[in-house]
Amino acid sequence: MLNVAILGAGAISSSHIEAYRRFADQCQVVALVDLFPEKAQAKAKQFDLDVKIYKDISELIKGSDFDLASICLPPFAHANAAIELLMAGKHVLTEKPMAPSLEECDQMLAAAKANDRLLSVVAQNRFKTPTMKLKKLLDSGLIGKILHAQVDSFWWRGQSYYDLWWRGTWEKEGGGCTMNHAVHHIDLFQWMMGMPDELQSTLLNLAHDNSEVEDMSITVMQYEDGRVGQLTASLVHHGEDQQLVFQGEKASVAVPWKVRASRSLDNGFPAPDAAFEAQVQAAYEAFPEVAYTGHEGQIANVLAAIAGEEPLMVDGGEGRKTMELVTAIYHSGNLQEKVKLPYAPTGKFYRRQDILDHVRHFHEKTTSVDNFATDEITLGSSYENKK
Repeated sequence: MLNVAILGAGAISSSHIEAYRRFADQCQVVALVDLFPEKAQAKAKQFDLDVKIYKDISELIKGSDFDLASICLPPFAHANAAIELLMAGKHVLTEKPMAPSLEECDQMLAAAKANDRLLSVVAQNRFKTPTMKLKKLLDSGLIGKILHAQVDSFWWRGQSYYDLWWRGTWEKEGGGCTMNHAVHHIDLFQWMMGMPDELQSTLLNLAHDNSEVEDMSITVMQYEDGRVGQLTASLVHHGEDQQLVFQGEKASVAVPWKVRASRSLDNGFPAPDAAFEAQVQAAYEAFPEVAYTGHEGQIANVLAAIAGEEPLMVDGGEGRKTMELVTAIYHSGNLQEKVKLPYAPTGKFYRRQDILDHVRHFHEKTTSVDNFATDEITLGSSYENKK
């Protein structure tokens, strides 16, 4: 039986608690940590947990016997928390984003390697049936070479979203919608499409004046073999529609699931290729559904990896790839220049202080609250087709 500690009692911690409870025969939550102990106490009461409450990580490590920790803290705290836990011999699952800078990501990876512990970064959207099936379909090569990939990471947040004390600052949040909302779609993109060779980005703040950071970014990514990717991240899109669309040589496929195929008429204009659409549809349907979805799926994999039963599907290296793309987007958007990948340690956005020295402040933060009265949040698309 693995003992689990959860750091941070905010809204996202509920997803971790519920997932761990799903595997009560393998693990149990024994400790909650939060800067505001009353939040941890309320969370323990909400889920009827028999746990110890701690105010910081040092107290936790000294006072509790645990094997695995979930980090549900604000982004600026991920690296220090992960490194301290790994150095203490604990396995770590950290919420996205992995850390605000690539330097911190590399420090986390080094700590995991030095202490022979597992480090996983939350990418729960990989563990959903539509995305898993789409990944398998793309890998099969059935639709031919991918020519263009489109990512629409559309979200909506009101002005008060940025009133929370750590949000809307480059120092604490590490960025805006690109870093903290589109990060899951960026992860899916690089998982399915691979890493680009260069990109160019535009950053904007259209509707949130209590925030230093962007609420929209638009990025074009290019590959040496001619493929191209397009990413839009936004906090101003009503309805929060989210999708990934891949245009192949023979057909286009997407999540939420959709397949379209065209054949050429004599004059070059398109006609539907219903026969090939049916072939792609049959291949998609033949792939198995995931056993556990979202956070449950990832935590099931983490538990199995600790037990040595299967490989870790989203390790620290995968989390770093996503942050490498985010870093390149921020470099390009702030300095208005193309950025080549891989991103070098000599890059102007590799270290956190370098980032702070180069980023644009769209506005200055003037309103700050410790906590909101409600922790109700939206976690994004299920990637199922809406009826």
